[in-house]
Amino acid sequence: MGSYVPSNQEERRQMLAALGIASMDALFDVIPPEMRLAGLDLPEGLSELEVSRLMRGVAAKNTVFASVFRGAGAYRHYIPAIVRAVATKEQFVTAYTPYQAEISQGILQSIFEYQTMICRLTGMDAANASVYDGATAAAEAVNMCREKKRNRALISATVHPMVRETVQTYCFGNGIELVTVPARDGRTDADALAAQLGDDVCCLYLQQPNYFGVIEDAAALGAAAHAAGAKFVLGVHPIVCAALRSPAEYGADIAVGEGQPLGMPLSFGGPYLGFMAAKDSLLRRLPGRIVGQTVDVDGKRAFVLTLQAREQHIRREKASSNICSNEALCALTAAVYMAAMGDQGMRQAAESCYAHAHYLADQLAAAGFPLRYDAPFFFEFVSECPLDSTKLLAALAERGILGGLPLPDGGLLWCATEMNDKAEIDALVAAVKEVAACS
Repeated sequence: MGSYVPSNQEERRQMLAALGIASMDALFDVIPPEMRLAGLDLPEGLSELEVSRLMRGVAAKNTVFASVFRGAGAYRHYIPAIVRAVATKEQFVTAYTPYQAEISQGILQSIFEYQTMICRLTGMDAANASVYDGATAAAEAVNMCREKKRNRALISATVHPMVRETVQTYCFGNGIELVTVPARDGRTDADALAAQLGDDVCCLYLQQPNYFGVIEDAAALGAAAHAAGAKFVLGVHPIVCAALRSPAEYGADIAVGEGQPLGMPLSFGGPYLGFMAAKDSLLRRLPGRIVGQTVDVDGKRAFVLTLQAREQHIRREKASSNICSNEALCALTAAVYMAAMGDQGMRQAAESCYAHAHYLADQLAAAGFPLRYDAPFFFEFVSECPLDSTKLLAALAERGILGGLPLPDGGLLWCATEMNDKAEIDALVAAVKEVAACS
């Protein structure tokens, strides 16, 4: 470890003496011995060709499914070829905001355009330059709502479990009490919400559509939160936003979500980006960076880094977040995707998801896998599973199909997007029937 420290031996000796320790290794005495490595037994170096062969062999061990019917937070959508062509241009390949921001007008403009599109998509007044992922965005949004006399946050049990865990982690660190509002028939229980709302609640976090794919009565739940003086935070799927009412129309104060569907492949979990947008009144609480548009001394259009709400740029005690990156390359990718698809293209993609999912649900119900919840859904839904779900999913995997996500209570969470055409859905249902007949 000492060899990575940019100082010479004498400087290191002086620093160790000032600390009152004898060696660099003593710095790490707090780490249990069983967790430390005595050394690395590394093989001899390989040539480029040999490394290429090795990596291809490793990649060949991956299972790549021909058909995917699973979402649950990460989605397979069509990505126009122009998205990768633009996002991989040498001028744009950076994951970070340049520190000398104003001389990098191209990067700033790409972020500004991304923010503008997110505002149009959500109906909000301002958007930041993104955070790490959708779960982080949800947690940061809840943190934005905290006030001195309002230190309790409510989150629906119908929110993605991993998002709830992330929000809980942030709340623990920030001293916020997080209370889960139970679900009833696949939706947030409005009566249970009413019982929890009080003058100490800072916000309600809701997901639309929710984890089970069901469309919540978001407007009514948000209105109940507002009536109690709390903020309303809505987590959304960005493509579904093109067909449903916008978060602003549902009455949300803050809109967040996972931006992966906007031109990013599944990629084994990342990198993704979390988008955040809010009303003007919450602008200065948004974490990360906000790029603004202005004019230069010659009156020409120019872009500036307007707000940076993290501790590295302002006094630590005034910081509202420690977000350290704006996921610039992912944000650029999302901007290119939205520009390429346009309003009509994104709406068509959303409508196609809706149609395919409802066709799949009807076919599965006819095959003996009925819908669990009698409620409107968009492109994800939970079906009952009369078989052993482990055996069913294994049998589908042998046929190159990734089936629905098994839920703890025995149901299956299915997803269909514009990528799942009728032939693919029919093939899945035929496989399900075949497995059922043999069980």
